[in-house]
Amino acid sequence: MAKKYVVTLVDDEREKLLKLISSGAAKARTISRARILLKANEGWQDKEISQALDVSIPTVERVRKRFVFEGFEASLKSRHPQRQYSRKLDGEQEARMVVLVCSSPPEGYARWSLRLLADRVVQMKIIDSISHETVRQVLGDNELKPWRREEWCIPVANSEFVYHMEDVLDVYKRPVDPKHPLVCFDESPEQLVSETRQALPIAPGQLEKYDYEYRREGVSNLFMFFAPLQNWRNIKVTERRTKADWADCMRDLTDIHFPQAEKIVIVQDQLNTHSPACLYEVFAPAEAKRILDRLEFHSTPKHASWLNMAEIELSVLNRQCLNRCIPSQTVLIRETEAWASQRNNKQSTVDWQFTTDDARIKLNRLYPSIDV
Repeated sequence: MAKKYVVTLVDDEREKLLKLISSGAAKARTISRARILLKANEGWQDKEISQALDVSIPTVERVRKRFVFEGFEASLKSRHPQRQYSRKLDGEQEARMVVLVCSSPPEGYARWSLRLLADRVVQMKIIDSISHETVRQVLGDNELKPWRREEWCIPVANSEFVYHMEDVLDVYKRPVDPKHPLVCFDESPEQLVSETRQALPIAPGQLEKYDYEYRREGVSNLFMFFAPLQNWRNIKVTERRTKADWADCMRDLTDIHFPQAEKIVIVQDQLNTHSPACLYEVFAPAEAKRILDRLEFHSTPKHASWLNMAEIELSVLNRQCLNRCIPSQTVLIRETEAWASQRNNKQSTVDWQFTTDDARIKLNRLYPSIDV
């Protein structure tokens, strides 16, 4: 049976529809109407279009009808104009609400909630009545968002901070020297967690299903060795993070990882277990002195561990490898070794760009003020 509303597109209209679909910038309904017009122009029946595009037959008929009676542009647009909502609060009322959000929450509450704000706005007679959903919309549309917080390491401006920062940045400027390799060293705890029930694997038409119950299996510690100029990293997994564990890592650096180096330059954080004196607590004096003679230590400032490139590698490790349930230390060792091996084979490294000159400009507030 011939269709009552016949769609016949000119070349220009057809090109516009194809461009609209390929751009991916239009709304889903607009793209659906464009596909209907293209199929109808090719002579497809309503039932065929409905099955191919997963739309109803009445929808296909409406698009055809609008094309015939209202034109090409109208057939792509929604018939009903977008609703215009009147604002519940005026500018002064919105400002008073933002000021309220900036204030401390009532006693017994850790923070303001939408319902708590709605109740307090009415109690303060800012407005007669308001729903928590309206509060959410008003705060969401406002450019000021004083309730947002960000966790940050806040350093204190002093000469010690500046000294350690510029010392580390100068170390990073040194050229590649196989006899004096640069090694960034850091550590991180890793929670071991196992699943109590076996996950159901993916199946045709079914997603993989896993249970929400987990079991804590203890904690392991990760020691990260990262040589950015050699594109090399190594991870040592231990049960604890004691002075003895750190001392063993330093001996591994000198005897296993870089036995031919004259002096190994180490950048590390200022932790209580990261002290050269720990070597004398673990090894005999002669052995401690032998190891120390081949190590050159440089410490990052307190509250500025971001200057340690090993922390960047630990962040990559957490995102790529450890962002899942790892049930045992054995599995943790196997997985981290595989990750490190792959990163080393790809010659991955860190492209460090921050210099002392940048620090004196961007972090000028951290430098002590000198009256001339």
